[in-house]
Amino acid sequence: MMLARYMPELIALYDKLLILLDADEEQARFLCLWCPPDFMHGCTQVIWRRHPGALIRNYDYPPGACDALLLRSAWFGSSVLAMSDCLWGVLDGMNASGLAVSLSFGGRAAVGPGFGIALILRYLLETCRSAREALAVLQRIPVHLSYNIALLDRSGQWLTVAIGPDRPPEIRREPYSANRQHQHDDPRFSDSVDREAALSAYLDGERPTEAGLIRQFLRPPLHRPVIAREGGTLYTAAYRPAENFMELYWPWQHWRQSLTEFAPGERIISYI
Repeated sequence: MMLARYMPELIALYDKLLILLDADEEQARFLCLWCPPDFMHGCTQVIWRRHPGALIRNYDYPPGACDALLLRSAWFGSSVLAMSDCLWGVLDGMNASGLAVSLSFGGRAAVGPGFGIALILRYLLETCRSAREALAVLQRIPVHLSYNIALLDRSGQWLTVAIGPDRPPEIRREPYSANRQHQHDDPRFSDSVDREAALSAYLDGERPTEAGLIRQFLRPPLHRPVIAREGGTLYTAAYRPAENFMELYWPWQHWRQSLTEFAPGERIISYI
């Protein structure tokens, strides 16, 4: 079994999930996320590098296919706070050690044998304490599609890593990424260039601030309207691992949560 080979620490949790769900063989295959169906969409992310640092991202996806769950867990004794995907996977999140992670689709058509990225990000948050430890994991675990991974840890160390099924992981020099991996790539999402250019212009402009950067994520071209099944920007997340809290933003409200003072609740979001 590929899960035992590459992420053995997750086997006990995987087995518990199968029991809790009374999962059949098909459901068990789904939960291991080995060679899942292709799911390609947008997302934009950036690392605010000034102290104390933040990882900020827009999640773009069809709303009906999103778990819409911010999950605080302590499955291995250490707290993790993350947006959930595929029941136990991660779209973006941080752990008590001070590591924050998020993803954006890499914009390339390459497909290969590997895990769904949501489970890989779960593994990073459950087993890694720093951006460099997370990089070592990304270098050994196969992924089935191309992604850009943003990593920020409590010390301020950051990495943007381009991964894919047909290329070794590559560290990008930019602190931001949308849906392409190289300047010469033909992006699957034509506005990737515009979104990255908007981030570059803001960061290189006069007196950029973290608050101002978040405002950029709440307006075009970074924020995209939700169009029925085509999707759009479902939320903006800002993780601050050095300060141990995160916030979810929408143009009309925001929601703050902390690993140490997590308050269960809900927000009703209408995209119409």
